[in-house]
Amino acid sequence: MVIKKEFRIPLPLTVEEYRVGQLFSFAQASKNETGGGDGVEVVENKPYRDHEEYGSGQYTYKIYHLESKVPRFIRYLAPKGSLEVHEEAWNAYPFCKTIITNEYMKDSFRLEITTWHKPGKGDIHNVHGLPEEEYSKNVEIDEINIWERPPENSYKPEWDPRLVRSEKADRGPLKDANWKETADPVMCAYKLVSFNFKWRGLQDRVERFVMKNERILFHNFHRQVVCWLDEYYGLTMEDIRKIEAKTQVELDKERENAPSKGMVAKE
Repeated sequence: MVIKKEFRIPLPLTVEEYRVGQLFSFAQASKNETGGGDGVEVVENKPYRDHEEYGSGQYTYKIYHLESKVPRFIRYLAPKGSLEVHEEAWNAYPFCKTIITNEYMKDSFRLEITTWHKPGKGDIHNVHGLPEEEYSKNVEIDEINIWERPPENSYKPEWDPRLVRSEKADRGPLKDANWKETADPVMCAYKLVSFNFKWRGLQDRVERFVMKNERILFHNFHRQVVCWLDEYYGLTMEDIRKIEAKTQVELDKERENAPSKGMVAKE
């Protein structure tokens, strides 16, 4: 069974600010999650042109090493070497397609994330253009409010939009849970997540686990994007590509030499 959920993430940014901000923040967040043999390995990061489905943009291929980041029940059952996932992404901004697979499970594990970034508060109906009957019956909508505080074990005041102000953009902090009603600018990331997993006896548990942790990842990451605004405000895409190249080298060193760190997925 393929389960689908559309996460809507309103942000006090312009669509163009987010283009730079998400790439800058992913580079920073990757370093925070890499060490002890686990974390992010960037295999490819290059332009692509005229893809039949995804147009032209930037292609990335990453491997996520997850040995210490999954719950014990998965570590217990998973064969050695199977706790890594492969991510391919086609970023034709403001559209992006991400496909995550596991070589051990092959067709029995596939996570797809289709994203549109649009101006506004997050009220566009069926932005992904699915057949209306499929969208209304099979897709659950879940709005993520970055104002809400995450669990204590992942909370840091420097990543709290209720506390952090951008001096360069003259923006923030967010005043209350209804911040998007008066925010200017405001945009929304619409992320349609589809997950297919086949493993007798574990299917329901793993599906719930994956969707729960995708939400946690989206929530934490986008709080960081907003709070790091002063660090990437005014950067160009050329600046970002230089940061990405430097980060790729640093990640390889951190994965081998630094202690384990970062988020551990919740059951």
